[in-house]
Amino acid sequence: MSPESRKFSKVDAIIRNHESKSSHLVAILQEIQAEYRYLPEEVLTYVATALGIPAATVYGVATFYTQFSMNPKGKYIIKVCNGTACHVKGSEKIKYLVQKELGLTDKKNTTDDLQFTLETVSCIGACGLAPAVMINDNEVHGQMTPEAMEIVLKDLKSRKDTTEAAAAGKEN
Repeated sequence: MSPESRKFSKVDAIIRNHESKSSHLVAILQEIQAEYRYLPEEVLTYVATALGIPAATVYGVATFYTQFSMNPKGKYIIKVCNGTACHVKGSEKIKYLVQKELGLTDKKNTTDDLQFTLETVSCIGACGLAPAVMINDNEVHGQMTPEAMEIVLKDLKSRKDTTEAAAAGKEN
């Protein structure tokens, strides 16, 4: 197996699972993003070649849908809701606390170690829990305060540390 083949072996498996059908492009890109946490440019070009469709078509789909990211995202994606209810109840304070704690800005939303990404979203559908924060699309924290957000960040950082310790233990 050539280095190039190994490099794209996961992508090849995803494409095979979709029978190499270009009509499955969105699903293919979703699975690739789940694997890499974003859509690398070279992978998009590879997908276009593998499916026999123009690269412009693949790029068009990848940039049209907001669910897709062309930039690397962190292991933990922190979504701060800024919908009306959350905004009125102080979601901006939570966003600024996360930025301060993680060294992020409006222009730099992912930490250098790719552990955390901060996103401001229009609504997460938890208006009754305003202000709300979502972690990785599956963990909702409601009635957040800056103090409560500090606790959530501490927990996420400890998960990271625990994972790294476990990985180090396997290497020994």
